[in-house]
Amino acid sequence: MLSSRNRMRRSSEFGSVLRAGRRSSRGAVAVVYLPPPVDAPEPADPPRVGFVVSKAVGGAVVRKRVQRRLRHVMRSRLAVLPNGSLLVVRAKPAAATTRQAELDAHLDSAIAAAMRPRGTSRRRRGRGGSPASAAEPTGNGTAPGRVPDGGGERTGR
Repeated sequence: MLSSRNRMRRSSEFGSVLRAGRRSSRGAVAVVYLPPPVDAPEPADPPRVGFVVSKAVGGAVVRKRVQRRLRHVMRSRLAVLPNGSLLVVRAKPAAATTRQAELDAHLDSAIAAAMRPRGTSRRRRGRGGSPASAAEPTGNGTAPGRVPDGGGERTGR
């Protein structure tokens, strides 16, 4: 269980995180992370976490169970978040049937991706080739591996 000082309760906090935070989604969960303000020296506020579990996840009993599971998982992960940061965890419908170990892994991966600095994407560029080779035209003015179509006119063959 998270302590009351680590939980987000106000609608304005949720709104600011969802408007300006960095998003990441993995499997059964999606997170939105808002780092502490840069201009503040060392914020004394602890990190706060909010949870969103919609009716798409299931009935009231199922939603409450998913929320309790997520709160339990987040309790041990508060040390990863810097002081003054805000995090919203949104449960997707798959969270109701996902095993606890998978839920833990999805949450860890989503938090790590959301906290990663903006210039360091882990995505690949293109399919197996370097970005420079795909942009260079060949001698006949076509893209690599493409046959010229003969001027664009069609004949009735």
